[in-house]
Amino acid sequence: MTGGFSTPKKDKANKVSAGMSVKTGQILVRGVDTYKSGVNVKGLGTLIAQCPGEVYFSKKKTSHGKVRTFVNVKPAEKK
Repeated sequence: MTGGFSTPKKDKANKVSAGMSVKTGQILVRGVDTYKSGVNVKGLGTLIAQCPGEVYFSKKKTSHGKVRTFVNVKPAEKK
């Protein structure tokens, strides 16, 4: 099991946590289907920040009763 296709990839994960500041185009989550894109975030499998700011998470219930976690970016205040 050394190398090759039998070795699992370890780059699929949550790259930032709540309260962290991010730049435009920074990857927030990669390869995880449990998080969905929210405000100022784009992408399906890989979620990317659309503006600089602070990351926060929110949970919403769908019409089918399933709870989804959304990754959002609060825009930074312009000085």
